Amino acid sequence: MLSQQDLQQIASKGISEKQIKEQLNEFETGFPFLKLEAAASVGNGIMKPNAEERSHYIQAWNDYKASGKKVVKFIPASGAASRMFKDMFAFVNAEYDVPTTEFEKKYFNNIEKFAFFQALDNVCKANEGKGINELITEGNYKAIARNMLEGGGLNYGQLPKGLLLFHKYGNEARTPMEEHLVEGALYAASNGEANVHFTVSHEHMALFEQRVEQKVNAFSDIFGIKYNISFSEQKPSTDTVAANPDNTPFRNEDGSLLFRPGGHGALIENLNEIDADVVFIKNIDNVVPDRLKDETVTYKQLIAGILVSVQKKAFDYIRILDGVYTDEQLKEIAHFVSDDLYCKKEGLEDLAREDLATYLRGKLNRPMRVCGVVKNVGEPGGGPFLTYNQDGSISLQILESSQIDKSNEEYQRMFTEGTHFNPVDLVCAVKDYEGKPFNLPDFVDKTTGFISNKSKNGKELKALELPGLWNGAMSDWCTIFVEVPLGTFNPVKTVNDLLREQHQ
Repeated sequence: MLSQQDLQQIASKGISEKQIKEQLNEFETGFPFLKLEAAASVGNGIMKPNAEERSHYIQAWNDYKASGKKVVKFIPASGAASRMFKDMFAFVNAEYDVPTTEFEKKYFNNIEKFAFFQALDNVCKANEGKGINELITEGNYKAIARNMLEGGGLNYGQLPKGLLLFHKYGNEARTPMEEHLVEGALYAASNGEANVHFTVSHEHMALFEQRVEQKVNAFSDIFGIKYNISFSEQKPSTDTVAANPDNTPFRNEDGSLLFRPGGHGALIENLNEIDADVVFIKNIDNVVPDRLKDETVTYKQLIAGILVSVQKKAFDYIRILDGVYTDEQLKEIAHFVSDDLYCKKEGLEDLAREDLATYLRGKLNRPMRVCGVVKNVGEPGGGPFLTYNQDGSISLQILESSQIDKSNEEYQRMFTEGTHFNPVDLVCAVKDYEGKPFNLPDFVDKTTGFISNKSKNGKELKALELPGLWNGAMSDWCTIFVEVPLGTFNPVKTVNDLLREQHQ
């Protein structure tokens, strides 16, 4: 099935023949659905600290930062903004010339409120000889939309979200990338430095570097810190082969194999190369202006404080298990694993002492993450669940709808009636009790990938996505869920989301 030419193409991407055969086999077999125990809720897998506990954990985080540990803020930022402008692309290509849909009317009626208004007005004057207001008076709405979307103008239809102007500050405007630099200073800086890492696509790397160079010194001066900003690209070795509907390899017109990016789960490789004790992970588009940042900063410190507090206990227990321990200590550690780490398994009381100690040590000696979850308000996205693992234990996982068997009415009800969902608000501890980094790919559940139907040049194909970064790629981590306020979750999915009060 694979020619010598195929093997050379595969090798050039850093992928083995064995991996390709495994991927093609996954198209054949599909991925199993997960066995669910329940949707997590407050009191059943989700913590909701009171005011006193919040103060305690925030203090724990500030003490931890003062101890000289290295903290990194990790932002997946390779996504193009094209989906944000789907409605505006449709308007440019529509047969009518004036705003007709509710979306189009809202955009043009509020155009002066967008942070990019001035930049768009300038390119309209340069390209059309007229500003936005004059073009609207003439009814030339499409010229405005084209200047926003296309390469001769702002090129927003092709740029990544991280480089669009989101928020206005007087005569200035900030991109999400800059808002993340501000956040890095406010809750992730330690030792007078803020370490911020963006994963970007190859074609946008130079633009990101250029924007950082223009802006970073001003933020350094404002916050009195040094920024260490780094970038990485999704590795070619994490691309996956595409298949025809009959599960044979899909080929390009020149006969070569078609490879596709493996989804955000591929970023576990990038995360694995970050040298840090603690890593914050947050999506590029979930940012707010400075006037609303206090709540975000408070709850970031809270979940980080919970992480380092629980991690300290886990490390202490590992050291006990590595020495001479009593039955009482074993019992205490088993309660910690079950109650604090919410990793439960029946029949532990029947295990011999040494077997129980081995089991508990295995559950403690893993990467750890605390995930902020918000109350469900009908936004699309994964939810927090209690699921069964392959060793029969139950643990906390973030699941996407694709991982749930829709034909199982009880599971479907759990998903639709779940009280919370995942806004991608994570803080992770990625080193063991001896300070050695975990090899994060070892903790991926490879059975949690996903197959979707796509097309290329009119031909149908199957695409394979790797286990998602906060789903299956972190399946075998210690996981803790904490309720955080809805005000900390303000994603921008369409350009008109920028008109929401939270982005003004």
